[in-house]
Amino acid sequence: MLDAITQGTAAYIQAMPKDKRKQYGQFFTGRQSAAFMAELFTIPESADTLRLLDPGAGSGILGAALVSRLLTVPHIAQIELTCWENDKNILPLLKGNLDFLQKNAGGKLICRIVEENYITRQGGLFGVQGEEYDLVIGNPPYKKIGKDALEARMLPHVCHGTPNLYFLFAAMSLANLREGGELVYIMPRSWTSGAYFKKFRQYFLSVGKLKQVHIFSDRNNLFDSDEVLQETIIVHVQKTTEKQRYVTISSSLDSHDFSRISRLEVNSETVVSGKEKYVCLATDEREINTLNILRAFTHTLPDLGLRMKTGMVVDFRCRELLRERNEQDAVPLFCPWHIQDGRIIFPVGKKQEYIVTSRSGLLQGNKNYLFVKRFTSKEERRRLQCGVYLSEGFAQYQYISTENKVNFIDSDQHDGMSAEMAHGLYVLFNSTAYDTYYRILNGSTQVNATEINAMPVPSSPLISRMGKTLMNMQSFSEETCDLIFNRYCHEN
Repeated sequence: MLDAITQGTAAYIQAMPKDKRKQYGQFFTGRQSAAFMAELFTIPESADTLRLLDPGAGSGILGAALVSRLLTVPHIAQIELTCWENDKNILPLLKGNLDFLQKNAGGKLICRIVEENYITRQGGLFGVQGEEYDLVIGNPPYKKIGKDALEARMLPHVCHGTPNLYFLFAAMSLANLREGGELVYIMPRSWTSGAYFKKFRQYFLSVGKLKQVHIFSDRNNLFDSDEVLQETIIVHVQKTTEKQRYVTISSSLDSHDFSRISRLEVNSETVVSGKEKYVCLATDEREINTLNILRAFTHTLPDLGLRMKTGMVVDFRCRELLRERNEQDAVPLFCPWHIQDGRIIFPVGKKQEYIVTSRSGLLQGNKNYLFVKRFTSKEERRRLQCGVYLSEGFAQYQYISTENKVNFIDSDQHDGMSAEMAHGLYVLFNSTAYDTYYRILNGSTQVNATEINAMPVPSSPLISRMGKTLMNMQSFSEETCDLIFNRYCHEN
């Protein structure tokens, strides 16, 4: 049954232009992923009837995968599958697939399609007018919507900033579950950290408890015939108020081969931590050890009067202010390519390395900073790439400026941080431990200031001692930073 539906889905993908599918945020699940997701559910031993939900069903491949599994369970006498789908382009295929399923289910399956908006039709998260289900399986639409969109206004308890349909679907699906029911969803990893998803995490991880998270090493192979730039994961959640002791973190190379899967049982408090409820996906004992080391620190950058910020200059919006060479009233504009081997090299002969402006919002005081590249490529070994900026090297300037692709750690003090503190911060963020921690925390290639500001750090005196040690050494390498960090980290 699953093979036949997969073939029909592939034909639809070939016939329907990608831009039309993108209007609905459609990315179709492959056969192997669908079968793997169906196998994650714990089937209640006492139930002879199960009610299933596939919201945003598309061609119905996920519902079909779960039905196919349940038909092999002897004590299940009846299966009721409800699919929500309001894309008229794919509805004929979905109807045909569900008819096919029913005809081949030996009288055990009842299917129903709801051709309406899954979010708005049900009346909001805490006024759900729909039904309760035993199992929910889903691949929600991936599409940003306006904060004033009706879907966002229906779910204000989980929205902050610009919402995406995928996490609204996940929240509503959890609300649709009966107590003790289970949900398996494909989701971008972006919800696991960051301020935009805080409200969603607080709801999703309090009403539900993570049982398993599956990670793919190759993010481009999860969806059939579509490249997805975000790292994507599969989550298995149970709706329960009971505390889960462990979460299984599993991983495989891609969605076409689930024969070689690594699994790690991780303490749930290690996976979900802090008031922000960040989800840290450690995949081996080394990463768990890194989490434990850093979480022994009791401070954050804001606690120490420090904060990571993002550079103010967006080049295409300020072209008339940019200059190729130094001239009267010009100040340096620091960009990612000026960060080299832990130091700031300027100028480097690039175009538009200076800016002339009196706009205070584009200027910052010339004081000591730690510059951090905001973007790296997936292939680069390190996510955190930084350099120490010392004002004394540019003493002729009262102000400087930073481009939007550079983050910088600033001090609340008017005269900035000491050189020892700047070097100490470099030791932290250039160490293997902090780079590993950030990769566990965030699956994207962007360094997010909100997440950095929430990371645990040692006390100010200890950071300064690390920095002073670095200043007395010749090397700014990762190995040197690891040596210093490991020497001092247990003294906090």
